[in-house]
Amino acid sequence: MLSENIKTIRKSKGLSQEELAVRLNVVRQTVSKWEQGASVPDSELLIALSEALETPVSVLLGENVTEPEAEELKAISEKLEVINLQLFKRQQSRRKVIHGLFIALAVVTILMAVILLSLNSPYLEWNYNDPETAVLGTLFHYFEWVFVRIAPLVLIGAVVGIVATRRKDR
Repeated sequence: MLSENIKTIRKSKGLSQEELAVRLNVVRQTVSKWEQGASVPDSELLIALSEALETPVSVLLGENVTEPEAEELKAISEKLEVINLQLFKRQQSRRKVIHGLFIALAVVTILMAVILLSLNSPYLEWNYNDPETAVLGTLFHYFEWVFVRIAPLVLIGAVVGIVATRRKDR
């Protein structure tokens, strides 16, 4: 039992006899003898072996450890495939939403620019003696001033975003 368990657990951890021997500070032949049942590790080496294999001593000394069956591995791989597909679909839907937002941002920016150009700064002709007109004209002027300076950057950013989030499989 111990010999079979050492061999099975070592292989499941992806270790060679040489790698396990290095971890335990013994020669490879010692590990080979343990796995063949020709000898057994003393209590100190048994504890070190359990630590190296990250397995309790009771499991090493207990019943046979079985390797995962092919059906279990197949079921796990199918579940992982489904999870990966779900993650891919979620990523694709997020990409589509972000792509749409970038397009909307570009369209809104262009529309605002067209509207401001067509209005041709109407607030310049307003009578600023009326306080309400003065405040409204000042706010309109401030909006136009900020928009003219920020719109090119927003438009460039939106175009870069559109290009970066487009579908690559086309």
